[in-house]
Amino acid sequence: MKLPAVTKSSFAFCIVVFLTPALALAQLETIGVGAVKTTAALVQSAERSGKKGEMERVIQSLDGQLIDRINATRKFQVVGRSDVQDVVREQEFAHSGNVDIDDKSSAQLFKLAGVKYLLVTTADDFQDYNETATFQGTGRKAVKRVIRFSCVGKIYDSTTGKLLESANFQICNKDISEMKTYSVMDGMMSDELLVAIAREMAGKIANRVIDVIFPPKVLVKRDKQITINRGDGTDIAAGQIWNIFAVGEELIDPDTKESLGREEVHVGKAKIISVLPKTSTAEILEDFGITKDAILRKPQ
Repeated sequence: MKLPAVTKSSFAFCIVVFLTPALALAQLETIGVGAVKTTAALVQSAERSGKKGEMERVIQSLDGQLIDRINATRKFQVVGRSDVQDVVREQEFAHSGNVDIDDKSSAQLFKLAGVKYLLVTTADDFQDYNETATFQGTGRKAVKRVIRFSCVGKIYDSTTGKLLESANFQICNKDISEMKTYSVMDGMMSDELLVAIAREMAGKIANRVIDVIFPPKVLVKRDKQITINRGDGTDIAAGQIWNIFAVGEELIDPDTKESLGREEVHVGKAKIISVLPKTSTAEILEDFGITKDAILRKPQ
């Protein structure tokens, strides 16, 4: 039976509607997020101080928060730690001699089945103690709970094994205004503070990941304003000032022949004036040749 022309057009439109999200998803790079590890020294320190339970609560929360925050950047297909472990086991099986090494369906050595990047996070410091403040004139005292948490995040290119970035991240609740109200020592409020610490740490690590792999770029330049491909849910906020760089030629180490990235030439400065779900707008403060695709970096 022949379909009417209108029906065929409608059918074709439906195919486009349903296939487009899948095609867009396939273009995203894939990142594996490994389970958060702890150093042996940190575990021993937590046991001695009687804070092992609190430390483990933060680590468990960070495990889930990391996947959530990286997924929220809309830049990656995220593979969780259980999936990464399954792929590694498949690699070991593929190279055990039990399967044909040339079989295209078997996993390739040192390549996580399409996982381009791998994030490895290690917690190396956790402090949970009380701080007493005395108010001058009245002699009254207040007890404040202080939590410090530190992690090292490493980003690898899993196809080459190359370490792309290694950075230390530190969080202290007394330095973050939103956490200063969490001062109750027991019960639900205490648990909320530990989760808040993990959430803040996950956000810091996720923002570093996208800054290293996908630094924000200029989408459009109009008069004294630019539109940037970085929006809500990242570390961009109204009032921030970012430096802008033009990307030059690739830099090759003359000794090792290794690529050291691309040359970056400072071409301007801009102030963020509005943040939308997927993009942001900035007012140009300095312009020495800002063009589309120039990258932005926050001043250190």
